[in-house]
Amino acid sequence: MPLVAHLNLDTFAEMRREGEAILTVEQALRQDIRELHVGFLNMMPDAALRTTERQFFQLLGGCNQIVQIYVHPFSIGGLERSSETQEYIRQRYETFEQVREVGMDALIITGANVANPNLSNEPLWEPLQQVIAWAEQEVTSILCSCLATHALLKSLYGIDRRPLARKRWGVYPHRCARRHHPLLRNINTRFDVPHSRNNEVTREQLETAGLQVLIESLDGDVHVAVSPDGLRLVFFQGHPEYDYNSLFKEYKREVLRYRHGQRAEPPPLPENYFAEPETGLALQFPLPEEQIEAGLDNTWGDTGKAIFNNWLGLVYRLTHVDRHKPFVDGVDPAHPLDQ
Repeated sequence: MPLVAHLNLDTFAEMRREGEAILTVEQALRQDIRELHVGFLNMMPDAALRTTERQFFQLLGGCNQIVQIYVHPFSIGGLERSSETQEYIRQRYETFEQVREVGMDALIITGANVANPNLSNEPLWEPLQQVIAWAEQEVTSILCSCLATHALLKSLYGIDRRPLARKRWGVYPHRCARRHHPLLRNINTRFDVPHSRNNEVTREQLETAGLQVLIESLDGDVHVAVSPDGLRLVFFQGHPEYDYNSLFKEYKREVLRYRHGQRAEPPPLPENYFAEPETGLALQFPLPEEQIEAGLDNTWGDTGKAIFNNWLGLVYRLTHVDRHKPFVDGVDPAHPLDQ
C-alpha cells in the first residue's frame, strides 16, 4: 500500500522521484477503499486452459495481502474448444457480457495458439476487438501476455510481429531499461525471464510507435513495454507466470511429437534451462523426469510477483470507485502516473 506524505519530509519527494507510490494527504482523503475486480480473458488452448488460469491467479494472489481481489475469468468465441472444455467454461467462467455489465478495474489477456501468421485473419480476431474496444474505455489498465501482446499492438498501433529465424525458447537474463518506472519499483535490476515464442516485436518497432520499453534481455529482446501514458496498456512477451517445470512440460510434448513422427528432428533443448543439458535427451524414452525436475530452478517468480504487485497497486490508487470509470476524478488519462 502507498505511503502518505503527511509530513514535510524531503524523503517523500525523493522517493516519489524514484518511482515510489507516495500519496499527498489530499489524495489519500479522497481515495475510496474497496476491493479490486480483475477481468481474466483466458484464450489458451484446452490443454493449458486450467494451468494458465492457476498460474495467473497465483501471481495475483501473491500480491498485496490487504486488498481483496475478485478475479473474473471469461473467454471468447473464435477459439477451437472440445465439448468438455466448453462445458467447463459454461459452468465455471463468466461471459464477456457479464464482465462488461459489472465493470472491471483491470484486465489480463492471455496468449493463444494460432496457425495464421496474420492475426487479423484468425477467428478470434473480431471477438477480441470487442473486448479491446470496451476495455479501452472503462478499464484502468490492460495487461497482455504473449500473443495477446502481439494482437493488441497490431490492433491499436499497427505493429506487425515478425517471425523469428528460430524459436525463442528458454530462460534468459534481463535487465530494467527504465529503473524508476513505478511498475519496476523495488524489483531486481537483473533477473531471468522464460520465453516461448516464434515471433517478436522489437524495441525499434515499439519506440517508433511511442511506446516505452521497460525490460529487455541482455541481447536486446523486449520483455515488457507500456503504452505512451505508462500504464493503460502493459505488454509482456515473456512468461513470468510459468512454473519451474513449464518449459520442461513443453519440451516433453515436443519429444512425443518427434517420436510419433509429427516433427522430423528431435526438438532443441530450451536454452539456459536444464541443469545439465544433454543433446541426446530427446532420444531417451521414457524421459528421466524425476532426475531432470530435481535440477530445475525458478529464477523469475519473485520478480514477476513484484511487477504484478506494482501493477495492481497503481490500478488500486488510480481507479474510480465506479468500475465503469477508469480513473478517479482529476486524473488525466493521457498522463495517469503524474498524479
